[in-house]
Amino acid sequence: MIIPFNKPFLCGKESQYILEAVSSGKISGNGIFTKKCHSFFESSLTCQKTLLTSSCTDALEMSAILARIESGDEVIMPSFTFVSTANAFLLRGAKLIFVDSRSDHPGMNEDLIEDLITDKTKVIVPVHYAGVACDMDKITSLAKEYNLFVVEDAAQAIDSYYKGIPLGSIGDMSAFSFHETKNIISGEGGMLVVNNPAFSDRSEIIWEKGTNRSAFWRGEVDKYGWVDIGSSFLPSELTAAFLYAQLEELQSIQSRRKAIWNAYYEAFQPIKDKLQLSFIPDYATNNSHMFYLVCNSLEERDALIRHLYKVGVQSVFHYQSLHKSSFYSEFHDGRELPNSDHYSNCLVRLPLHLGLTSQEVDRIIASVISFVG
Repeated sequence: MIIPFNKPFLCGKESQYILEAVSSGKISGNGIFTKKCHSFFESSLTCQKTLLTSSCTDALEMSAILARIESGDEVIMPSFTFVSTANAFLLRGAKLIFVDSRSDHPGMNEDLIEDLITDKTKVIVPVHYAGVACDMDKITSLAKEYNLFVVEDAAQAIDSYYKGIPLGSIGDMSAFSFHETKNIISGEGGMLVVNNPAFSDRSEIIWEKGTNRSAFWRGEVDKYGWVDIGSSFLPSELTAAFLYAQLEELQSIQSRRKAIWNAYYEAFQPIKDKLQLSFIPDYATNNSHMFYLVCNSLEERDALIRHLYKVGVQSVFHYQSLHKSSFYSEFHDGRELPNSDHYSNCLVRLPLHLGLTSQEVDRIIASVISFVG
């Protein structure tokens, strides 16, 4: 039987909490479990406001609206990222300015950002790839110097830190994902985090379809109406109930994921001169979102994936450089981004989920080492 790349993990109380939500008589958004999730994150991140969303994509789109992105504005982000990072700002009319990755890590090369800033730049979007922090001191310093907003794409970064500070709590805003491939899941789902108080009130209005309905339910206004643009960004209470069951087990989940990650990392030390291993800078922590290897060529990467599949292991490659996509390549400014392309061609992700047995982890390790030979 093949070892799947991903297998959603259930903590045990998801069905119970969903039933409680149904029994409460309110299964649309912003009910009991939504508030429980908000309280959990507002405490752990010590942020201004959190708002659950139907996806991380929604949270990113909200951030673009809040930043008042307009046609002609420029937004700096890595090319090696998921398309949602780009679409969120492109939908508001922004021009995307892509940054190359680092040579030691697929995250954006922070030292290349300043040369890309113009008088049209409005936002920098650091993507914490694999849950590993970008150098946020460099990024926030540039943002302050040039009066820019910072939106953290923290889709993969739950329970990860930069110099002891939780990722997602550093930029003006941030976006998390609870997609079934993440550490903490709700099937689909995401969250907008607001750290800049200037965005707090408006974020809630945009979240509620451009109305002040949340203020109405708190008794702050005598009726609610249409006061801004917005959309139906909030998820159902069933999604929030499922998510809260996962959040209660966050540390247990993280402990088990880290054990698998560490097993990989230690076992692959003898081959680190042949395949590049996952890298954690000294200012960052490892939340064990993924374990990847970087091959030396596209041909070697494809051969490794085929080899693993033949022995019953499903591995996958990851993002393709957005600056070379069929959709956006004609709008890119022509700069070569060799590191982004290298990771697009050479990075392979190994299974990392709580459904893995120790025997399966050993089998995966042995299969990789046998390929390297």
